[in-house]
Amino acid sequence: MPEQYTIGTLAKQASVNVETIRYYQRRGLVGEPDRPLGGIRRYTSAHARRLRFIKEAQALGFSLEEVADLLALEDGRHCRDAERLGSRKLAMVRERITQLRRVEKVLTTLVDQCHCNSGKVRCPLIAALEGTATPPALF
Repeated sequence: MPEQYTIGTLAKQASVNVETIRYYQRRGLVGEPDRPLGGIRRYTSAHARRLRFIKEAQALGFSLEEVADLLALEDGRHCRDAERLGSRKLAMVRERITQLRRVEKVLTTLVDQCHCNSGKVRCPLIAALEGTATPPALF
């Protein structure tokens, strides 16, 4: 007989909160086992694997909607579709990295300008954030 868990034990096995499991169940991401008459629901290692899958996918930046799409493809016969979803996410991550590098460059310039100021001169970083000075261009 496969190992079975209460919802609390399942939460520990998957390193999530019990309320997270309930939320995922409401969203249709994790199945809810039947409750025996007068008993409590028993979850299996398959439930724990699915929860870990969801958390790993989220850690890679997939939204719950995207996770649902991936779970719909989990039988392994739809690798091309999964590849398309992964490629789209990768493109978004690369674009975000490009944006963050631009932000880093602007902040570096503003912080460097702060180091150069002394006395009662207006802080370039604060002035740029207030809109009273022109910050270096992001794009």
